[in-house]
Amino acid sequence: MSVRLLSPTGLMTPVPYHHVASGTGSRHIHVAGQIARTADGIPVAPGDLAAQVAQALRNTAIALAAADASFRDVLRLTFYVVGWDPSMMDEFMAGVEGVAAEIALPQPMPPSSLIGVAMLFEPEVLVEVEATAIAE
Repeated sequence: MSVRLLSPTGLMTPVPYHHVASGTGSRHIHVAGQIARTADGIPVAPGDLAAQVAQALRNTAIALAAADASFRDVLRLTFYVVGWDPSMMDEFMAGVEGVAAEIALPQPMPPSSLIGVAMLFEPEVLVEVEATAIAE
């Protein structure tokens, strides 16, 4: 395995992600922001943050697989969420937890950032996920 996930003593717990990822390997994989769309561009779950998080993560898994990688190779995830407010955390995590087993997303997740934004590129897009991975 090329990635080691760590949550050192002295850093805030519990959180739904590891604080540190250490990676070795020769292939760097950068997955562009994935959203809740089907392969033919049809929006998935307009207005439903949990369902959009799940679909964006599914699409991220597809992108990783195309590079002969998976979530076990991910060093970092970045989530951009429209109109973020801490009261949205349960719905956000429902999306993550609802798809984690299906896509083999480690729990806790790799180091992650959740960034609130005013808008993404189209009004119905509520979340976008970027991934950085490293593999042998």
